[in-house]
Amino acid sequence: MAMTVIWTGMTALSLVCALILGNQSQLAPAAMEGAAQAIQLGISMAGALCLWMGVMEVMDRAGLAGKLAKLLHPLLRRLYPDFAGDKGIMDTIAANVSANLLGLGNAATPLGLEAARRMSRRSPGIASDSLCMLVVCNTASIQIIPTTVAAVRMAAGCETPFDILPAVWVTSLLSVTVGITAAKIFSKLWRD
Repeated sequence: MAMTVIWTGMTALSLVCALILGNQSQLAPAAMEGAAQAIQLGISMAGALCLWMGVMEVMDRAGLAGKLAKLLHPLLRRLYPDFAGDKGIMDTIAANVSANLLGLGNAATPLGLEAARRMSRRSPGIASDSLCMLVVCNTASIQIIPTTVAAVRMAAGCETPFDILPAVWVTSLLSVTVGITAAKIFSKLWRD
């Protein structure tokens, strides 16, 4: 509902500005060009996302996703101690982290929502420290391969869409570190 209001407002504001500035003749071609570019961007991104979702499926079928989950398990146990013994939740969180590592936010979001739903069963109506940590880690995720960003850059005509990798690695590592640290500090402050 909110997005409908925002998009309608932006469209109405564009129309009013075009009328005030006398640019009505440029408004329709600009709108049509923007719509065409949006379709091209969507198709380009869909192709890249399908590729990486396929890679994720191959990883899962080959057992690599399970091995990655086992590799992540010691770290995840420390981040989510309340759920360390719940294999279902930990596997869902590991799959969420794996999708985020590949920059697949579209795949990570449903996995994160499923983990949050399962976590919230233990404390309905109250966000536990582990649930808050999940939100922080999912929002500030470390990305090894920023698939979605690279797809957008490629669709925009960039010839080297992955040349941002070092910057993505540094900034995502910093954001996760700051987020985890803040979540741990706040959980101790509010508990005391």
